[in-house]
Amino acid sequence: MSVEKYILAIDQGTTGTRAILFTPEGLPVPKGWAYVEHRQIYPRPGWVEHDPIEIWENTKFVIKKVIEQTRINPKEIAVIGVTNQRETTVIWDVKTGKPVYNAIVWQCRRTTSLVDYLKMNYFEVIREKTGLVPDPYFSSTKIWWLLDNIPRLRERAKKGEVVFGTIDTWLIWNLTRECKDVLTPEKGGAHVTDYSNASRTMMFNIHKLDWDDELLEIQGKIPREILPIPRPSSDREFYGYVGPEVSQILGGASIPIASDAGDQQAALFGQVGFDVGDTKCTYGTGNFILMNIGDRVIESRHGLLTTVFYSLEKGRATYALEGSIFITGAAIQWLRDGLKIIEVSAEVNPLAEAADDTGGVYFVPAFVGLGAPYWDMYARGLIIGITRSTERKHIARATLEAIAYLTRDVIEVMIKDTGMKLQRLKADGGASKSDFLMQFQADILGVEVWRPVILETTSLGVAYLAGLAVGIWRNLDDVRKNWRVEKVFRPRMDPRKRERLYRGWKAAVKRALGWAREVPWAYGLEE
Repeated sequence: MSVEKYILAIDQGTTGTRAILFTPEGLPVPKGWAYVEHRQIYPRPGWVEHDPIEIWENTKFVIKKVIEQTRINPKEIAVIGVTNQRETTVIWDVKTGKPVYNAIVWQCRRTTSLVDYLKMNYFEVIREKTGLVPDPYFSSTKIWWLLDNIPRLRERAKKGEVVFGTIDTWLIWNLTRECKDVLTPEKGGAHVTDYSNASRTMMFNIHKLDWDDELLEIQGKIPREILPIPRPSSDREFYGYVGPEVSQILGGASIPIASDAGDQQAALFGQVGFDVGDTKCTYGTGNFILMNIGDRVIESRHGLLTTVFYSLEKGRATYALEGSIFITGAAIQWLRDGLKIIEVSAEVNPLAEAADDTGGVYFVPAFVGLGAPYWDMYARGLIIGITRSTERKHIARATLEAIAYLTRDVIEVMIKDTGMKLQRLKADGGASKSDFLMQFQADILGVEVWRPVILETTSLGVAYLAGLAVGIWRNLDDVRKNWRVEKVFRPRMDPRKRERLYRGWKAAVKRALGWAREVPWAYGLEE
């Protein structure tokens, strides 16, 4: 019997990088996790960047930390899976491995003028082929901006001297660098992505599961040469094996990288959302709600995105409807770091619970615009209803309630698009630890909210995908047996009160829409 029994999941998120070791039972190994944050870089109002080298160094650090803490033999690790913040864009030199510019983060708004052009001229083409709506959120206009603003970059791209990747591609390339047994040895490492991440770039045809030449042409003539190979999320051919740099950290072990998925798709997989209609919400930096819609594409008419959920076979995929909410947990960080009304994020819960209600205060955290279902890149944050009696506890409560309201906004249109009644909402992510938030979410939705035993479902999902690739689990039914619920939150609020509160929320959102269009100079936008 093989001694290989562990799965190493690398979860590279918007605020930090995590590594977790899982057992074949889908449980974290005791002391088998490590996490480290990275810097958030804001060169101008509305611009957000990360340092790709810092992210890579942090990735090596958390891998090493996990091995040191558990004292396991690295040769017992059967496989590695990678999940990641999606849409964030990196272009780097294939010889030196150095990025040509910082990673442009999914939250960045610098490409609004390019998106306005696409909305005016190619909205339906983009939506029909990609399942997305034109927005600075996605990768393609970030590439376009880099090609137009970095000297000689377009020329170098056409020569194959540089390549593009979202963070998964960047990490997998570095993990496999200088290993000969990879899918693209000529690129110095495995230059790959999976269908779920590719479907978030606004260049990928979700029907054909391949890059689309028309989309590349209309978005700044992006050279196809720089794009990674799209692959299934769980790949039995493997993307490659760890290269010398990583193998040294792992005591010389040669371990395959065999799964890749965008963080939100991985979370739904970790929630064993394998049946049509299964829905989850991840409460993280933003909120991301995904519903499994099966093997056919449903085009949303209410501002949702159609995206690839996962793939276990080349040329085939399962799809999901998604509502992306840009700022939720990040609003709690803002209370801590910006307003300084709390010292640590965990303080927001007792502070919010100290208020019987918000005193009429609503907080719309549209710091970088609003995502689904509004898709208003000119919306900006708003706190309304303030009176002389307003205290910090009311603002704290309004912040948590806003997270639940934004989630209902998405669920409402999800039901309209699919005609399916929501049976329950599975919750995960850091903010789902809050009993107050989960109860308010159940109340404002009018459906049960289920919280699992393991909240790190993003890491767990990509671990499941990796384990399927090497036979640790034979099929989805094997995976399904591992899921356990920790607590069920049932609606308690009077329906009339629920609808009254929600009407107030919609009125607040209406006042936040379009603000940056009114005063573009305040946000570094062109007038």
